[in-house]
Amino acid sequence: MKKLHSPALEQRENAKHGEAFFPMQKYITGFSSDYPAVTTHWHEEAELTLITSGHCLYQINLIDYEVNEGDILFVPPLLLHSIAIDPGEAAISETYVFHMNFLGGNSTDVCSTRYLTPLINQELALPCLITPAHPVYGSLRKIFGQITSLYDEKIIGYELALKSLFLQAIFLLLQYSEKTPSSNAKASSDKLKQVLDYIELHYADSISVSELAKLCYFSDYHFMRFFKRHMNMTCVEYINNMRLEKAVELFKEGESSILDVSLSVGFHNLSYFHRAFKKKYHVTPLTFINEIKRDRFLDSVSRGTCPL
Repeated sequence: MKKLHSPALEQRENAKHGEAFFPMQKYITGFSSDYPAVTTHWHEEAELTLITSGHCLYQINLIDYEVNEGDILFVPPLLLHSIAIDPGEAAISETYVFHMNFLGGNSTDVCSTRYLTPLINQELALPCLITPAHPVYGSLRKIFGQITSLYDEKIIGYELALKSLFLQAIFLLLQYSEKTPSSNAKASSDKLKQVLDYIELHYADSISVSELAKLCYFSDYHFMRFFKRHMNMTCVEYINNMRLEKAVELFKEGESSILDVSLSVGFHNLSYFHRAFKKKYHVTPLTFINEIKRDRFLDSVSRGTCPL
């Protein structure tokens, strides 16, 4: 399997991580002024990450963590999380995304019922940030290095060894398990997930603040403060950001009509779409389309599949 650069992710993530019989994937993600954040999202898989360089801000289950080079992060399944850097900063991370079923989370043995299932159900909270000062750091860093070597070398039986190493990592973190989140924190997380899922389904339609506020049983004012506090952007900014990323997906799939793409993702004012697209990606939609065509042409030439 290829090592992938992480895409920009939104709300409940539908990306496939690995294969059905080997549900894990490695991602190397570089954060810079051109790619300053992975916006808030959640998925069924867990994540184990090493910050290989730089400094960034993680938010996991609505709690902020400042992370530095060498820090390790564990994100349990189903928890909201995001990553961002400050202006002028840069960071690189190495992440392994893996489904708990790979470790036996869907079985009925004692390991699943006593540890893995409660972790999946958010009944058991493990440390999310493991710095060099943490007692388990040395052992966990060694395991991370072994995971990297096995994943890259893919020697016979490496899948068995990877499964064992992820279980060892969870075992180590279990020794420092924390109290489960308060009911208030879980309620806020659930409300936010509901809103993000709704936006994902209806981004192409006209969405009002009142519409979203009703999902949470909040007033418009309370909802706007709630969303901005947890997402670090307004709901309008978030919706527009999603629409722009959906537009990029369509352009990459071969759509070349800027007007059609603009309308299909929810921008009904073409000039506004142009301005928003250029502000986010620093190029116009037409330039972006031409760059895609150029890259595909050069790729086909390099592989000898395009007649000159």
